[in-house]
Amino acid sequence: MVNQVQASIQLSSKLPVSYTPDVVVVGGGASGIAAAMAAARNGADTLLIEQRGYLGGMGTAALVPAFCPYTDGEKPIIRGIGLELLEKMKLAAGEAFYSRNKDRLDWVAIDVETLKCVYDQEVLESGAKILFHTFADQVLLEGDRISGLVISNKSGRSVVQAKLYIDATGDADLAALAGVPFQTGGEHGEMQPGTMCYLVTGANQARFDQFLIDTGQNIALENTVIEAQRNGDLPQGRKRISGIAWITDTVAGFNFGHIFGIDGTKAEDLTRAAIEGRQLIQVQIQFLRKYVPGFEDIHLVHSGDQIGIRETRRIAGDYTLVVEDYMSMRSFEDDIARNAYFIDIHLANASSTMTIKYLPKGKSHGVPYRCMLPQGKSNLIVAGRSVSSDRPVQGSLRVMPNCFAMGQAAGTAAAMASRDGGGFREISVSGLQRRLIEQGAWLGERPGYAEHDQAAISGHIEFEEEC
Repeated sequence: MVNQVQASIQLSSKLPVSYTPDVVVVGGGASGIAAAMAAARNGADTLLIEQRGYLGGMGTAALVPAFCPYTDGEKPIIRGIGLELLEKMKLAAGEAFYSRNKDRLDWVAIDVETLKCVYDQEVLESGAKILFHTFADQVLLEGDRISGLVISNKSGRSVVQAKLYIDATGDADLAALAGVPFQTGGEHGEMQPGTMCYLVTGANQARFDQFLIDTGQNIALENTVIEAQRNGDLPQGRKRISGIAWITDTVAGFNFGHIFGIDGTKAEDLTRAAIEGRQLIQVQIQFLRKYVPGFEDIHLVHSGDQIGIRETRRIAGDYTLVVEDYMSMRSFEDDIARNAYFIDIHLANASSTMTIKYLPKGKSHGVPYRCMLPQGKSNLIVAGRSVSSDRPVQGSLRVMPNCFAMGQAAGTAAAMASRDGGGFREISVSGLQRRLIEQGAWLGERPGYAEHDQAAISGHIEFEEEC
């Protein structure tokens, strides 16, 4: 450790210090957006670092076509910043889009270009600063604290020195660089496959809907997919389409098919997935034109900048959320969010099966603050799909609405710790919970937890129940 500290001091003395915020957030996906907004709104000087030229993570870079549910089937449980951003996108996308989605909180289609602008505007209006096209490639350590990050971009290499650090990379990149222990995938290291999502135009939703009515198929088109696989027009593997999200009557987003054996923390795997994913899209476009009424004249207009990644690292935290906590709908004294999304572990190869477990409608479990606190680091917190959980629970927590909720908690905690001059374990957790509730979050119906009525939910779900 002495040599590590000495090396950090030597490196930081050679590089210029480019930023000295109270809080730095690394990663501009759902958890990072909410974390930056929450930290800034609560008074912290905040910098958000993102490797691409826009925010949104899997929802924009990977073109995930729709937001997973915000509700437990009866009421919205993801509220606060996450729900605020969803409603902002609906309004900004125009009258026709809003009319389609005004009463929906589950499986709302993503208008990607609108959402990018909404994220830019809301983060900047919160008071946070954004730095695009930038990687954090090294962590400087002093004991159990991070003393700085080395960042790389077109301006060169420099050091960011903050009081508090939020890892919102989705892959626990910052935590891994800092030496935090972690797990990946299943017992044999297998990970959920990736999906290359895409947008098509020239579709006819009315014709497609009538086809579903005439054939009695739901939106997964299982019988049609099986027929195409039998005829050799689709590769063997999954027997259904994960989801079709209609942005307009003629534009639809697809979450369809798998690329297996991908480790999202390896550039070589991401490269192979990008190439194979684009090839698979061409096969799927031909399938849609040939087999699915309403898609005869479609044209591919956009594929994901990268493959959609469902899982990589899971940190070792102060508490590990396990499947028994999920199934028993357990609440914790340090809850900072609620989760009702089903456990959704996609098949690891073309011949394996999926794992899906549901909670009863109207029920949820707590997400404890401790599962975001990485072992051995005092001024680092992790938000998003890489928090401390077992693999089944990660298959539920990983979706964007949950990431918004965890990010809001992480950012609020960072602002509190910055104000108090301590680390993440030294804040008042009850004070954090009160502040989250005051700012619109929902932490359950139990003594001391305020109930906040929000928009009514819709029972009409068009998007298939998987992400």
